[in-house]
Amino acid sequence: MPGGSFGEAPLAARPLDRGMGLAVGRRTVFRPEDGEDFGRVAERVAAGNIGLLGAGGALETERARLRNAIATGALLTSGRHLQHGDAAQPGRNMEVFTNCATAITSFAEFYLLLNGSGVGRAYDDALITTDWGQAPTLGLYLSPDHADYPRDAASLCRFGIEMGLLPWDTTPERFGATAEATVRGFLAEGLLPSLDALPAGAVLHRVEDSREGWAKAVEVLEAMAFRAERDRTLVIDLSAIRPAGSPIRGMQGRPSSGPISLLRGLINIRRHVIEPARGRDPESEALQPWEQALLVDHHLSVEVQVGGARRAARMATKSWRDPGIRRFIRAKSEGGLWTANHSVMVDRAFWRLLREGGAGDPLAAQARMVFDEVTACAYINGEPGFINGDLLEDHRTGAAWNKPVHEDGRDFRSARYQVDAAAGLLAEASRRAARARFPVTTNPCGEIALHVTGGYCVIADFAPLLACPAAFGSFRPGAAPGDVAAPWDRRVEDAVRLGVRFLIRANRMDALYGEEVARTNRIGIGPTGLHEWAWMRFGLGFRDLLDERRAAPFWAMLRRLSAAAKDEAVAYSATLGMAPPTTVTTVKPAGTTSKLFGLTEGAHLPARRQYLRWVQFRGTREAGTGAWAPGSDPLLADYAARGYPLRALRSFPGMTVVGFPTVPLAQRLGMEEALVTAPEATPEEQYRWLRLLEANWIGAERGNQVSYTLKVYTDRHDLDAFRAIVREHQPQVRCCSVLPSRPDAELGYEYLPEEEVSTARFAALVENIRDGAVREAVDWAHLQCASGVCPI
Repeated sequence: MPGGSFGEAPLAARPLDRGMGLAVGRRTVFRPEDGEDFGRVAERVAAGNIGLLGAGGALETERARLRNAIATGALLTSGRHLQHGDAAQPGRNMEVFTNCATAITSFAEFYLLLNGSGVGRAYDDALITTDWGQAPTLGLYLSPDHADYPRDAASLCRFGIEMGLLPWDTTPERFGATAEATVRGFLAEGLLPSLDALPAGAVLHRVEDSREGWAKAVEVLEAMAFRAERDRTLVIDLSAIRPAGSPIRGMQGRPSSGPISLLRGLINIRRHVIEPARGRDPESEALQPWEQALLVDHHLSVEVQVGGARRAARMATKSWRDPGIRRFIRAKSEGGLWTANHSVMVDRAFWRLLREGGAGDPLAAQARMVFDEVTACAYINGEPGFINGDLLEDHRTGAAWNKPVHEDGRDFRSARYQVDAAAGLLAEASRRAARARFPVTTNPCGEIALHVTGGYCVIADFAPLLACPAAFGSFRPGAAPGDVAAPWDRRVEDAVRLGVRFLIRANRMDALYGEEVARTNRIGIGPTGLHEWAWMRFGLGFRDLLDERRAAPFWAMLRRLSAAAKDEAVAYSATLGMAPPTTVTTVKPAGTTSKLFGLTEGAHLPARRQYLRWVQFRGTREAGTGAWAPGSDPLLADYAARGYPLRALRSFPGMTVVGFPTVPLAQRLGMEEALVTAPEATPEEQYRWLRLLEANWIGAERGNQVSYTLKVYTDRHDLDAFRAIVREHQPQVRCCSVLPSRPDAELGYEYLPEEEVSTARFAALVENIRDGAVREAVDWAHLQCASGVCPI
């Protein structure tokens, strides 16, 4: 490997950023046996990844160097790998390790979400195969002997709350006779009393206690709907599912949500999709098949949200040309569909018609309507957005149309899951995709383009700042001596090359979309902490980077690293007998990995100069006693005892947020006037930044996209100004989420993930926290210097 610099001798692990970084590590990365040492995390992650090739002397060398790159923070992989990576990785399914995926059916999306993947789905009319109004009569059964079956008043009360029949703050003491009658009536209506007298010809499906079992139940239902078997009956028996709270071994002991969760999802599909769709007028707009699919996916995603493993990250897209696009644009704000990011897929023709279309051209009128509707909704609610579908990688290369169609479901098969009932459905979906205008869509964050019928991209971050071999305080920003700068640059390139090899090995795992992985070998590696690196290595602030002449060394280095990544990807794939990767470079959001070390996230500017970062934890205090309820995360009691601000959520019952005082590392590096936060940068400056990243890092070949959220503040830009910004700049980039935002005080949300606070209040909060590590992390000297006042 050219220019390698991470040797085999173990390097010291970089400590996590005190406060927020340590909190994220404890919550999502560390296991008790790791002793909260990032070096031990690096050891198990490297061992698991190298184990995908077996063992041997050369592999041991690679493992040691990979461990060092991860332990120093120079290569951050992704949160999925840091969480799950260990010696057992060769025997696990790839879905647990993929951040990004797509699906063309509801059961496939559900399965991927249960594994923790972020999933995109296109709801174009041309791609929808199933009318859920043709689904069978759906019966549901849970044995009265099951531990979660509601029997006494307390369990009936809890069941009523979980089914949305009772207010979330109902307590067993306030659970009166009327409420009990309501819940018992619903129970009798929602569940079959027994399995003794099933209708003739009924299909009985018993759900296995696994992620695969849950998805298979939805596959059977969806396949019967596709085959229009509405005259049949399907009974789904949930009795074998483990009780709520039981540990899930494959998710580091996280608690199972139990059968009631899946029951609720299926009841909602029956009540809100199947039954209304049965009586719909095919000529009306009500519950068209694309909208049925959107609703089914929402109700299933809700159950992943409450499952304890992670949020259900989804992207929902639809072509701007579809007749029902107005309903799609309004679906999120008017229909309460909160589980997905919504975007409208557009192309060059859309933007041209918007500029030049004649008044009598129906397609131009459609383009103007779509633009006006999207921007009006987005200005108030933040969504939907636009995706330039004709700039997606597959659309440009033509690779999407080369995907073969299989009748037997072989392209949807792994050691853990084999499609059977829905093989015909998948084949029909593949045939439709081969003729579709947009055969690709994106993952939830928009940086990865994937075939609409299903695909993956494994992704990773490298942090060039953290490859520095010297203490940051040992040299002036931009003036690293030669004996620091040269090995620093070599380490950065080494981290990129090691990361590329790491990802290509991950593509050898057993995968549901194994044929598509073999065909495309997609990976995505990208930088995080760019602004800190630009400052310390090159002495450049954000506005300096926009001056290509002044920032020429920075952009030249980024082009060099992009070329190195692509060269390594092609060469290493050849040595393993794999296809050259369709994509290599990307910039992902990097939320988890960047927080570990206090870096700016991906391509983003720092959000604020000092703020409270609110993090959700499962658990709440019991009314009256103030004690933490059973099942609450034990970290809540620890943070409460230390004096961190805590707040129970009304909108997410059973969840509590903890506020971590945070000063970004960028501010602690002495940037002072060179530091530009996101609210301080103009939209024009941020679009220019994206264009430069696309040109110098993504490149013309083997490039994904840059995930970026650009906030347009409504107290500075009215609707007309917002529309002018989008109309001028959005066609010039591959991907950008434009989010109209109000000042925090005007948003009216129960809480924001990042809450900016005054210097005085920030100081008071830190004073109340009995945790010396927080004071170390805040770095009062830089805070006082940046604010111009003494907070104490």
